[in-house]
Order: sequence, then C-alpha cells, then structure tokens
Amino acid sequence: MICVTVRAGLVGVGPVGDRIVSCVRERNFPLSEPLRVMATSARTEMLGGEQIQVQETRAELFEGLDVVFFAGREGAKGASVQWAQTAIECGAYCIDNGSDFRLDPTVPLVVPEINMDAVTEDTRLIASPNCSTIQLVVALAPLHRAAGIKRVVISSYQSVSGWGQAAVEEMERQLSEWDKSLRGEPIDFDPGVFARPIILDCLPHIERFLADGYTKEEMKMVHETRKILGEPDMPITATAVRVPIPLGHSESVNLEFEQPITREEAIQILAQAPGVVVMDGPTEDPAAVESRNDPQELRYPTAADIYEDQYKDMVLVGRIRQDNTIRNGLNLWIVADNLRKGAATNVVQIAEGMLERGIIG
Repeated sequence: MICVTVRAGLVGVGPVGDRIVSCVRERNFPLSEPLRVMATSARTEMLGGEQIQVQETRAELFEGLDVVFFAGREGAKGASVQWAQTAIECGAYCIDNGSDFRLDPTVPLVVPEINMDAVTEDTRLIASPNCSTIQLVVALAPLHRAAGIKRVVISSYQSVSGWGQAAVEEMERQLSEWDKSLRGEPIDFDPGVFARPIILDCLPHIERFLADGYTKEEMKMVHETRKILGEPDMPITATAVRVPIPLGHSESVNLEFEQPITREEAIQILAQAPGVVVMDGPTEDPAAVESRNDPQELRYPTAADIYEDQYKDMVLVGRIRQDNTIRNGLNLWIVADNLRKGAATNVVQIAEGMLERGIIG
C-alpha cells in the first residue's frame, strides 16, 4: 500500500493534459500539494472537469517537484526537449508522453504491465510510447512470453482525437455538412488537418509519408514495439488508418508464433494478463438469435465500450481465432482509449510503479 506523498507537475494541457489531471484524481495518486500545471502561457483551463490555474512554464516552477509529466502540445513532441533537463536539474524525475526520446537507446520506453523494471533510481527520464503501440504491446507481451512471436502484421483504425483537439472539431464541422455528399457536392475540409474529408471515409494516412511509402505512425508501431519487447529484429509491418470517430483506437493483428498456441490457450493467457479484458466467446445479445438468426455470434469489443468506466483504462481484446493459413498463427482485435491508456493513464501508472519501488516519494 502506498503511504507516501509526492509533489508533481504537468507541462502541457490539451486533451492528454486533461486526462492526466483526471487520472491523478481518479486513481488517488498521493499528492502532497495540488498538481502544478504549466504551459506556454498563463491562463485558466478546464482540466479534468475543474477550472485550474495554468502557469507559464519557467525554471523555478520545477523546484521541489518529485515527478513531472510532460504532455506537450496534446502529447506531441517538444515540451520535454525544452524543459526536461531543467526539471531533472531541479531534482525531478520526468515522464514524457511526447515522441522525442522514445527511440533514444539511453531512455527506457515503458509500459508498466510489461517492462516497469527498466526504470531504476538512476532513470531520470522515462518515455511513454505512442498510443497505438501501448495497446498493441499490452496484448502481445504475454503471448510472446508464452509462445514466441515470429511475425506481426497490424492494421490500425485510429480515431481523430489521436491527431488532437483540432481534428475532433474538424470532424464535427464536417458532420454538419454530410448531406453535401448525397448531392454530389464536395465537403469543405482543412488540408492542414487531414488530406481529405474525414467523414464518410477512412484515410490510410496518419502522419507524414516516408521515402519507402510507409508513414511515420506505421513505423512508430514497428520500432517502439521492438524496443519494448526487447526484440530489435522482430518482423513487424503496419498500416495505420484514420477513421471518423472521436475517441478510441482499434487494431486488427495477425501473429505468427515460434511455438504452437491455440485460440483457447491465447484466451486463457490474455484473461490473466494485467491490463487486459477479454471480450470473446458467445454473445450475450438476445437479438443475435431472435433478430439476426445467428446462434454462433460472438461478443467483441468496439470503441464504444471504452466510454464505460470499467474499460477506459484497459486494453480490450476479442475476435481471437486461429489463422489456418500459416503454422502457429492467431488473429486478434484490440481496442483501447487512445487518450487514457494510450497516453495519460500510462504515464500515471509509470509514476505509481516508481512509488511502489521507492524511487519517488
């Protein structure tokens, strides 16, 4: 049981900062004083359902803090590059939700359910992975330990909030014009957010394209997964797709294993894995038989499930089935809240793990 208290700071607001404030409160993170919130300018912000005074970030605000969460501009890069060293020199440990240090070999990339042991008293800067990577590895790690993953193929279906609040607002604005498409008229869109209108469509384009035709988002999943699992040569390929929903990322994952593993064994392993909820097996929906006439229908998670309190910090896994086209193959469907477990919850869980190990507090 955690009995100590800590002093914590938050650099950056936006949707991720908002969720960090909520997570700190909901999980009863033991603060000895109110969370010290900083951003590029002083102002009052609604964070975690409360009006909070945000201070302009400056060096003296890091003094006395035990741990600092970096949310950046909605979790993006930059904030920790500018301020992490200052915070460290003031004695704080830094947990970064941004992308700048994720692939730095000197900085651990941490998902607490998998590799919390990578953090020691000497680890002053800890990186939290990309949202799509976190939910992927929470499901993959226990299966990899059991049967050894040989190859991974991922297709992700990612909500607009993964881009940021401006993307949510852009989708909402486009929804008010959806009837234009029925009349054959073009839908107005901001090309600075998405390359094409997002409503009534799916865009296989998240972040910039690289020289080989993959996007930066796709390669994040490849490189970060390898680092977290400690498998630098694991064959992984990904396709990342933006879909017109406000919250929640989903992933279709095909796995090939070194050792035999059955659907039933995978379900048992995942059901016991920390942070995972298995939604599989016969449906509990009476309409499946009565209206759809399908007595074989199974239950499965969707992004709508993450709005329920018991699931918002969990990784939901379903559609677990054998891939009979390869030896030792499985298919999975993985869903999580990209702003909670995919960002805010993960960094708070890292701090909780540091408390439990006596690193802070």
